[in-house]
Amino acid sequence: MFTPKEIRMKMHGAFEVPQLIIDQIHEERLLQIWVPKVYGGLGLRLNQGLKLLFDWSKIDGSLGWMLTLCSGANFFSRNLKPNIAKELFSNPKTCFGGSGMIGGTAEKQTDGTFLINGLWHFATGAPHLSHFTLNARLTENGNPLLDESGNELIRSFVISKNQAEIIPNWKSMGMKATGTYSFKVENIKVTEDYSFIYDEFFTGDAIDKIPFRIFADLTLLVNYLGMASHFSEEAIKIRPYLDLKFFNEKINKAMVKVIEFADEVEGLLNESKAITPEKQSEIHDYSSDLVDNLSHQILQIYIQLGIKASHIDSAVYQVFCDYFTATQHSNFRREF
Repeated sequence: MFTPKEIRMKMHGAFEVPQLIIDQIHEERLLQIWVPKVYGGLGLRLNQGLKLLFDWSKIDGSLGWMLTLCSGANFFSRNLKPNIAKELFSNPKTCFGGSGMIGGTAEKQTDGTFLINGLWHFATGAPHLSHFTLNARLTENGNPLLDESGNELIRSFVISKNQAEIIPNWKSMGMKATGTYSFKVENIKVTEDYSFIYDEFFTGDAIDKIPFRIFADLTLLVNYLGMASHFSEEAIKIRPYLDLKFFNEKINKAMVKVIEFADEVEGLLNESKAITPEKQSEIHDYSSDLVDNLSHQILQIYIQLGIKASHIDSAVYQVFCDYFTATQHSNFRREF
């Protein structure tokens, strides 16, 4: 097992997560933190998983982001029929990942299967996935299938990695080792058993009912906090005289607040109480404001670090690029 320091050293400057680290991740089943124990996953509670993702994001931004997005995709194990989920996740290396966009079509065939075609972008962890998840518009005879209100029907599907063509087209300044690529699917036939609907669950666990908005907000927020904490560590190495006490306290207090939110949400769900839109907005607004505030503070710290912080092989530069690349995710990006 590699220590956090050893992992950080191996990740520094990497353009892909090294296989030895991937092997450790599989051995510890870290990509299956949200997969129920009945399927062989860790079945962590929300607060446990958030603490773990913070720790890994603090080691390396790309690594934490990959773990967060891929383990998040494995949450869909709860949406699959139990026999399919058991079959897939009996393998500790099973790892879902994909795109939330609607990038293609699923043409319904006469035998009840679907023929999938399309192009999807920003699939994090693509080189390490065993399966891609994707959203597609349902069609029949080339025409969109509609619901009772006249809206196009959308369905999510799971396909094997070897049924997709990976397009390595990540060009951003940071998060270079996340393996966030596009993928293309051409004339792949999928049975209905390998499709799912996000808000239909088969596991009966309270955590199933966590609103997606809250799940996404909290799991991404701990990534920003982890990277901010790593940035502070690297900054003080360059400028030991900097007073980062207030910045570090903000990160620590924010993690306490995140865990309080997680406990509150799971407590309500355990009591079969609804998570109100007001509570969802409270969590989202808190997260958005926090990321905005952290971003300004990181910039203020960065401009005090001098030329060393601009060296492209420096640790602080990598964290800086990772953090501000991650902030372009639509979850907390400010619209003006």
